[in-house]
Amino acid sequence: MSHAPQIKIPATYMRGGTSKGVFFKLTDLPEAAQVPGEVRDKILLRVIGSPDPYGKHTDGMGGATSSTSKTVILSKSDKEDHDVNYLFGQVAIDKPFIDWSGNCGNLTAAVGSFAISNGLVDPSRIPENGIAVVRIWQANIEKTIIAHVPITNGEVQETGDFELDGVTFPAAEVKIEFMDPTDAKLFPTGNLVDELEVPGIGTFKATMINAGIPTIFLNAEDIGYTGIELQEAINGDPEALQKFETMRAHGAVKMGLIKEIEEAANRQHTPKIAFVNGPADYVSSSGKKINTSDIDLNVRALSMGKLHHAMMGTAAVAIATASTIPGTLVNLAAGGGERQSVTFGHPSGTLQVGAETELKGDEWIANKVIMSRSARVLMEGWVRVPGDL
Repeated sequence: MSHAPQIKIPATYMRGGTSKGVFFKLTDLPEAAQVPGEVRDKILLRVIGSPDPYGKHTDGMGGATSSTSKTVILSKSDKEDHDVNYLFGQVAIDKPFIDWSGNCGNLTAAVGSFAISNGLVDPSRIPENGIAVVRIWQANIEKTIIAHVPITNGEVQETGDFELDGVTFPAAEVKIEFMDPTDAKLFPTGNLVDELEVPGIGTFKATMINAGIPTIFLNAEDIGYTGIELQEAINGDPEALQKFETMRAHGAVKMGLIKEIEEAANRQHTPKIAFVNGPADYVSSSGKKINTSDIDLNVRALSMGKLHHAMMGTAAVAIATASTIPGTLVNLAAGGGERQSVTFGHPSGTLQVGAETELKGDEWIANKVIMSRSARVLMEGWVRVPGDL
């Protein structure tokens, strides 16, 4: 029996923030995959190695975690005053499913670098030395993101001494601005804090916010945690993971993201669910001691059904936004009151984020969120997939 040979597709394997993914230029994909649909999804699933019932991604480029099972498609922007269109796909590990409903804030740090290196940015916008300002249209959520990419001798500067907890080695700093990061209404229920009723589990105070990515924040102590947990404390507990998923599903309904609880299974990427508590001493996953004096609060967040090893960039946008609005659970965990930034603890260390928010009438508006990440090309060339896809 004969089988179609493999085809090869130009691709770049990149780290952005605390995530990794396979990056493609739209025009390099097979013609049938240059438009959304089944062919594109089948190819990208095979690139990553999903679905994998073994949960290892042995036969693909994925890393078998939510942070490393990602794909990005970039093209020259057709939007006025933008350089590049950025489409993100979160690939499920054990299901034949790609979630296109949200952004990846961490990989955003790599978008500007890839766009410059692959001719997607007008050369006139790239200095010989200095900072290139790349205007990104985030196609999943239809928002503008500005990346400040360091340039040396006309090339992207990737090496440097900027350290990001959750990333082993230092690299060049990439400043990211998430402009108007709100999806429709910042607080979809109209409340800074809601009562989230979850049948069979309980009723909990929750801040539900649309900033960066729809996110549900709970108080750690209300759900039996301290807020300084590391991955093994939760990811090794199937019952706990199921409870979080149930709470996430009910929160999604309350936020108006889905109509029926059952729909949450096909919307794994959004919303995120997280829990917060005040500052406390702990030892990060790398063995680094985090002191109470180092942080304003602790935050732990789940992505694709598992506790994240650090913090999703989009959830960090939600944290930054909520922290500056007095009365949210995030703001209260940080001590309450007015503020423009916070430093929060996560399983891998700490992160500082800032936001510009304002109250217009009786509604809060998020104008901008700022944070620093780093990015690096890990490998470039071609990725191969069976030709019969």
